[in-house]
Amino acid sequence: MSSLVQTTTDGPVHTIRLNRPDKRNALNADLVTALKSALDEAEDAEDLRVVVLTGAGSAFSAGADLSSLRAMRDAGPMENQRDSRHLAELFRQIYQHPMPVIAKANGHAIGGGCGLAAVCDFAYAAEGAKLGFTEVRIGFVPAIVMVFLRRKLGEARARDLLLRGRLVDATTAADLGLVTRAVPEGALDEAVEDLARELARDTSGSAVALTKQMLAQVPGMGLDEALDYAVQMNAFARGTDDCQAGIDAFLNDQDPPWKQAASEA
Repeated sequence: MSSLVQTTTDGPVHTIRLNRPDKRNALNADLVTALKSALDEAEDAEDLRVVVLTGAGSAFSAGADLSSLRAMRDAGPMENQRDSRHLAELFRQIYQHPMPVIAKANGHAIGGGCGLAAVCDFAYAAEGAKLGFTEVRIGFVPAIVMVFLRRKLGEARARDLLLRGRLVDATTAADLGLVTRAVPEGALDEAVEDLARELARDTSGSAVALTKQMLAQVPGMGLDEALDYAVQMNAFARGTDDCQAGIDAFLNDQDPPWKQAASEA
């Protein structure tokens, strides 16, 4: 594993930590590559149920670093397109990862770093953190995150954040829906751990993966197409091992297998 990320596993919970604290965990091509590899490894691990993304040091991720901005300024169109696609692939990988992904924003999340938090299924932010998309203030466009942010917040709130390029505190970010919760800094680790344990203990891994798949696909469909897709997914889910076991457990007043496994761990 690249030194640009650190990974730790605690039972079913896998933590991926951005490890460029001297650069405030700013995103660059190498860090994006390392994050993609770490997410692939988590997906392939049989015993993992939840992924947590966080940052080393005082920041979650402060966007692009100065060297990346210089490279962007000096690169040609094809090179810029490859770099943009690289980041888009990371955001899509998180958005469609079969496991729930929790962003633990331990500090500022700005630009691409805020996008990283926004595409996660849940984002808990320390109350002292500032979040936002400042791209328009340097003549840049928040193009890739816009695709996900408009889905997440709706057009009016996305316009407010993206067109003004302002930073907001964690409490305001929670009110807007940009993050799930603002948490006192000293309580952030425990709050994220509680959520991760709840997801691992109380939900079916296959059901969560299928639900995430549907959440990604349905917004782009018309009503008839979406309902037909939902019927097919509903019927498919009924035949899965987890659904069969979950129904049997419910009918027999027992815990489902995933909850039993969590209690035995």
